[in-house]
Amino acid sequence: MNSPAGGGFRLGKDNAKLMGVCSGIANHFGWDVTLVRIAWVVATLVGVGSLIPIYLAIGLIAD
Repeated sequence: MNSPAGGGFRLGKDNAKLMGVCSGIANHFGWDVTLVRIAWVVATLVGVGSLIPIYLAIGLIAD
């Protein structure tokens, strides 16, 4: 995995659009940030509405 030196999840502030959550997920798993953002939006639109509060929680809790 491509996790940062601290070993845990970190927000991707360098490539952030809103809070850096999708960028952090992409960095942590070594995925393309655009694909993570598209997947997050599609999942939210098709009815997994709980992703919005999850996104906000991750953005507020993560470093």
